[in-house]
Amino acid sequence: MVYKFQFGHPFLTDAVILDKNIDNLQLLTNLKYQTINDEIVFEYPLNNNQIVYGLGETMRGINKYGHRYVFYNTDNGNHVDCMESLYGAHNFIIFDNQKEGYFFDTPGKIIFDIGKANKNKAIITSNNNLYLYKITGESTKDIINQFLEIIGQSYIPPLWAFGFGQSRWGYKNQKDIDEVIKGYQENNLPLDYICMDIDYMDRYIDFTIDENKFPNFKNYVEQIKNKGIRLVPIIDAGIKIEPGNITYEEGIKNDYFCHNEKGEFFKAAVWPGLTHLPDFSQIEVQKWFGNKYQCLTDCGIEGFWNDMNEPAIFYSEYNKQNKAQVQHAFAIGFPNLSRLFKINPPAYLDYEKFYQNVDGEMVKHSLIHNLYGANMTKGASIQLKEILNKRFLLFSRSSYIGSHRYGGIWLGDNHSSWKMLRQNFYQMSNVNMCGYLFSGADLGGFSLNCSESLLIRWLSFGVFTPLMRNHTMIKTRRQECYQYKNIDAFKNVLSLRYRLIPYLYSEYVKAVINHNVLFTPLHVQYPNDEKCRNIEDQLMFGDELMIAPIMHKNQKRRRVYLPEDMDLVSYKNQQFTLISYLKGEHTIDVDIDEVCFFIKNNKCIIIGKDVNNTKDIDLNDVSLLGNGQQYYQYLDDGVSLNINDELILRTK
Repeated sequence: MVYKFQFGHPFLTDAVILDKNIDNLQLLTNLKYQTINDEIVFEYPLNNNQIVYGLGETMRGINKYGHRYVFYNTDNGNHVDCMESLYGAHNFIIFDNQKEGYFFDTPGKIIFDIGKANKNKAIITSNNNLYLYKITGESTKDIINQFLEIIGQSYIPPLWAFGFGQSRWGYKNQKDIDEVIKGYQENNLPLDYICMDIDYMDRYIDFTIDENKFPNFKNYVEQIKNKGIRLVPIIDAGIKIEPGNITYEEGIKNDYFCHNEKGEFFKAAVWPGLTHLPDFSQIEVQKWFGNKYQCLTDCGIEGFWNDMNEPAIFYSEYNKQNKAQVQHAFAIGFPNLSRLFKINPPAYLDYEKFYQNVDGEMVKHSLIHNLYGANMTKGASIQLKEILNKRFLLFSRSSYIGSHRYGGIWLGDNHSSWKMLRQNFYQMSNVNMCGYLFSGADLGGFSLNCSESLLIRWLSFGVFTPLMRNHTMIKTRRQECYQYKNIDAFKNVLSLRYRLIPYLYSEYVKAVINHNVLFTPLHVQYPNDEKCRNIEDQLMFGDELMIAPIMHKNQKRRRVYLPEDMDLVSYKNQQFTLISYLKGEHTIDVDIDEVCFFIKNNKCIIIGKDVNNTKDIDLNDVSLLGNGQQYYQYLDDGVSLNINDELILRTK
């Protein structure tokens, strides 16, 4: 059951599409509240042995009990446990013990203290203008399904987006990209797309191409697409202040940018230098900005990643203390990038100093801050659908609940460490609960140098994440799979990904249709099994699989708990081996050149042929793996906008 409550005068966020009548506040029962100045403080009683799910893209484990989380979208790559804010605002929480979920629909700053200040209380602090949705159900799974239904079906990417992607900040020109394609293809390693970071642009200016680096970009896109490789360029939020920049001039002419308190256009520095920030709170601006992508789609581009859209700000006309240092870093070519990021604090002060036009009213940005990146993605998605008339790849760094309908997300600027691999694992189920099915982390880590064993193990988990992208930053070691010695291990893990794509694609679309998730904590799937309550290093995937990857350095053996009889599947030397295990605790061995997962007893999955590109995948040419006898497969052409709800029965 879903109940809706109103406090003050909320902003409409577009998060909920199946709206409800506003209920009497007395129905809140467990959730007490009081107004203090301009804030509302909610309190919720916590039981002993509490489990709290949700809160999407946050640090620490799957159970969010015992810590504090602040949703105020932030560009900060220092992903440590004490970091309270990341790039997305996912204000949905589930109190598993009480079988209640709450969505606090406010685009401003909101703080969740889940038993940190007081172990017996959750304290949620928000501004006093919000809609609150209470969801009750028979189980946590039921609550999740109801929430996913009211926020609407997830974005569905094209089939090729489930292929493997290679990315690096530092691919500067055509030659660099050709070398990557050559490295993968000569080593017989699968690859479907290459992400282009800011270096493809003319001086980091949106919707431009540096013609010295890409002399005939349209022909080049077509040339490598014939090899099965797509280019996926980055788009940033800030528009460079420069006469002759068409996007800048149009924005000035039509009053499409955010303003400062004097009514002038707000100025903030990011990669191209001083920029104006598009006012994405206006539908007209969303449409205008989204149509700008056509200069790249006309060149054959079919995928994008939106970045710097928290919005990220290096310094502003208001907050200038770092201006000289940042300008110096730009001038000398970033010899020490870590120094740039350390001297550049979060832009909290800046967010108080500019305004957006919401239905004719100038509203301080901080009050609607968490919607900025979501509205950028929304505008891009709606216009790309109109421009291309087919599916496209689109994922964003910043997000707010509801933007899952328009694109996916990646989990931001992580770093190369075993702890970050585990953090990626923890985050997947909670971002799924908040609607983001098409998601994944920078596999191998964005900053620092990734070891061979870490990348292999991280990819072995990434096999199951819909977005499977190896991404790293400039000045780190080269992180392409062929740069390491154990090519056979990389070939094995990527081969498995492509053989699983028919299953992953089918489960993805079925989850969309059925308002379901892909990744589920064991306790959610097996609520009556007490041994599952605190297991966080195993996840259920779809309706058939359990995954328990290796996530610690030098580990080749691990303990697993099976909540029911299952088959252990080993994929090694590009061959499947199955061993049956009974319910209970077991120790399994997993070599570095091996990927293991489990299939439930009496269940099976579909697998495809061993190919190196999604263009060679035939979704009809599949076989069944597991001791079950049948599987219902979702099937379409992988590109058309319309989906169906008809399933094909596959039997042995």
